[in-house]
Amino acid sequence: MFLHYIDLGWRSLRRTPLVSFLMVLAIALGIGITMTSLSVYHMMSMDPIEHKSSRLFHPQLQTMDDGEETWSEDNLPYQLTYQDAKNLAEAPFPQYKAAMLRTGFTVHLDNAEIRPFIQNTRVTHSDFFTLFDLSFIYGSAWTQEQADAASPVAVISEELNQKLFGGENSVGRQIYLDDTSFRIVGVIAPWETHMKFYDVNNGAFNSQESIYIPFSLIAAMDINTWGNSNGWKFENIRSMKDKRQSEIFWLQFWVQLEDEAAVSQYGDFLMSYMAEQQTFGRFNREQLDYGLRDVNAWLDYRNVVSEDNEVLVALSFMFLAVCLANILGLLLAKFMRRAPEVGVRRALGASKRQVFLQHIIEVSMLGLIGGLMGIGIAQLGLWGVRLTQEYYSPLATMDLRMLLSAPVIAISACVIAGLYPAWLVCRTTPATYLKTQ
Repeated sequence: MFLHYIDLGWRSLRRTPLVSFLMVLAIALGIGITMTSLSVYHMMSMDPIEHKSSRLFHPQLQTMDDGEETWSEDNLPYQLTYQDAKNLAEAPFPQYKAAMLRTGFTVHLDNAEIRPFIQNTRVTHSDFFTLFDLSFIYGSAWTQEQADAASPVAVISEELNQKLFGGENSVGRQIYLDDTSFRIVGVIAPWETHMKFYDVNNGAFNSQESIYIPFSLIAAMDINTWGNSNGWKFENIRSMKDKRQSEIFWLQFWVQLEDEAAVSQYGDFLMSYMAEQQTFGRFNREQLDYGLRDVNAWLDYRNVVSEDNEVLVALSFMFLAVCLANILGLLLAKFMRRAPEVGVRRALGASKRQVFLQHIIEVSMLGLIGGLMGIGIAQLGLWGVRLTQEYYSPLATMDLRMLLSAPVIAISACVIAGLYPAWLVCRTTPATYLKTQ
């Protein structure tokens, strides 16, 4: 019977090609616009490291004096000072932790084959690669001995390795960052993440850095940040050494905590650390405070997915509703023109349920066709986003979940629009139309 209803629905669509085309076009446009905005929103709000996001935490310390305020909702700085980041990284607990900042250099090989170019660089600890589960194609991270000696070593991305060395094993080769020669110790595989969640201060959806160097080089080379720096009091900063000793916030810090007990233990450690720092004249406040949020809580806290994006999705669904309103009117006209035919079928023994189901299957076919066309329109919309908005280009794509959602949304929307016309036509009184005939 189901296949029979599909056949009837297809015949009905072919009998009124213009009306059918208008309805399919309406649902396709509605789905196309909706899926364009919904796909971008879905990628923005998707968990960037789902398998361990609940075990990665971003600490915050309230280092400011009483009466000073920041720009955050709970008055906690988003980043850490250099001295706090360094102290926490050198603490024995927890096992995996990494301080970091974004900087950059001019990269060259000291030859004429490759022209010098500027490349973003992340200065961090070797635990960075363990924290975020980065895998190596060649080599490995630098050793603790190399970090302690502030050795000029670097880990580079597979993309940069391809550009500089044609994809060969480059471990042991030299590259120049500005005027300093660095030895490559590792090449990491492509990082499959749509978001730079570990540093949302400098653009959460910018591409990841391609070079990683030891944290100890910050002091050895007087490296400054290419990211945000925030201060809360006047300090006479004349050198990078002054900045490292200042109360300016300019570093990010992440730790891995395996369970709630470890989270509680680390919270106690942060409180004891701040109490200790008070004896040195810092943290001049009566109530010590800290923040400790996992990946998703941190992204919510930083409003990575803004209200503007949510409003855009809501507007796209409103556009879909307008399309459905037009489809509703066309379905009413089409189904009521079929009332004499339905009356004859009812007189021959067809039940209201059968008539209703037949028409619902017909509108479901409309939704399926429109949904598939809508995927094509959405792909065009996402292509336009990639072309015009470079910042959102990693997000302008449809994953499998969105590809499957498009026809489901289209069919559901059409069924909703067709409920009233189908119910109205199945209530047709057979006698009325038999007399007419």
